[in-house]
Amino acid sequence: MSDVPVTVALRRATADDLGFVMATERLPEHESFIGRWSADRHGAAMASEDFAYLIALAEGEPVGFAILRDLTDPHGNVGLQRIAMVAPGRGLGRVFLASLLDWVFRETACHRLCLEVFTANTRARHVYASLGFVEEGILREVVRRADGTRVDQALMSILRPEWLALRSAD
Repeated sequence: MSDVPVTVALRRATADDLGFVMATERLPEHESFIGRWSADRHGAAMASEDFAYLIALAEGEPVGFAILRDLTDPHGNVGLQRIAMVAPGRGLGRVFLASLLDWVFRETACHRLCLEVFTANTRARHVYASLGFVEEGILREVVRRADGTRVDQALMSILRPEWLALRSAD
């Protein structure tokens, strides 16, 4: 039997969560896969109605966070800017992402939830696909790393009708 909780609770982040968010995104395991923002950039995003920061809680403790962007997009396109777990690779990320999908499609007018993921991040790409995200294409050499190398990202999305179909199949 797995010790991974079946569900995680979600709550909106507050300014008091900024330290947790910044510490989590700076974990060595995340260095090659997610961005890092300054406290000022996070603070501005947290204050904007265009963003939502969500904290994942397992047994009452924060275990991850996600940043959604473009919540005010008139076409219903919302972006998953970032998702990060305190202990990646243990299955909680998938549980969190499933809960996040439910939150996005229940609490917002989102029609299309999209994300960009580094093509080398095969674990994340597999999790996204297992939850219904479809790969739309490759953004070739879109990110330049500090060492000057360029890397590709895959563009993936899930549409509200696809989420509804998956939910009804559960």
